[in-house]
Amino acid sequence: MTALPQTLPVPTVFVVDDDDAVRASVVNLLESDGHHVRAFACARAFLALALPQDPACLVLDMHMPAIDGLDVVAELARQGAGIPVIFLTGFGSIPLSVQAMKAGAIEFLTKPVQPEQLLGAVRTALDGDTARLARRRELAALRARHASLTPRERETLELVIGGLLNKQVADAMGISEIMAKTHKRKVMEKMQARSLPDLVRACERLQIVSTRHR
Repeated sequence: MTALPQTLPVPTVFVVDDDDAVRASVVNLLESDGHHVRAFACARAFLALALPQDPACLVLDMHMPAIDGLDVVAELARQGAGIPVIFLTGFGSIPLSVQAMKAGAIEFLTKPVQPEQLLGAVRTALDGDTARLARRRELAALRARHASLTPRERETLELVIGGLLNKQVADAMGISEIMAKTHKRKVMEKMQARSLPDLVRACERLQIVSTRHR
């Protein structure tokens, strides 16, 4: 039976701006560049949305009534959402741009924004978010592989990444060298590590500390 090809996630560009004309202009520009866009006239409506797990970025007006752009970024940070933010403002200044960057924005653009400048910022933001989500998925898969290890296999792993040879691992665990080799082989298979350096790098990502026999 032929496997169906996997469909790639479609990135989304969210646009939040209370100015109808500006919002429509930004949406038209982004859609003309092939982006999937969802637009909101107020921050409250956007914050009520469950953000997708696929790559995304937010084009956000800095000055809005009730909830302004900095408030939105603060709320996203509180929720633990890592969506990259591009600020738009009609009142650009150095102190304001510094404030925006400190809040976590990746770009700060003044209106009327140059089309290529905005499109370039959006492409950079989506590329970055795609990479961030890929790293998160890889780490989740790595944690799942580690969780599949038995207690003895975890003990073996921590000794092996400390540089111990099979005989030393066997002595540390009080088992035969053949059994130590078996545990090590299963660890390598379950962790999908092709070599000891691969295993060490995986453990570094998981913040697993090696143990040594004393």
